[in-house]
Amino acid sequence: MAVSYDKLLHLLIDRQMSNSELIKKAGFSGNVMTHIKRRKYISLDSIERICRVLDCSVDDILEFIDEDNEV
Repeated sequence: MAVSYDKLLHLLIDRQMSNSELIKKAGFSGNVMTHIKRRKYISLDSIERICRVLDCSVDDILEFIDEDNEV
């Protein structure tokens, strides 16, 4: 299983929020955003911070995908 943060990236676009604005409001390093773009795992703490800033749930920002069926 791999993790996809495409939902998060679309949510940021919908809310007209830049990556740097999310980094600043959530209080994490730019490395977290790099991990998100590369579909790598990020800490639960970072996920919680993102959800608090965006007032959303985990299901709104990420999903698990089967690596074999990945496009």
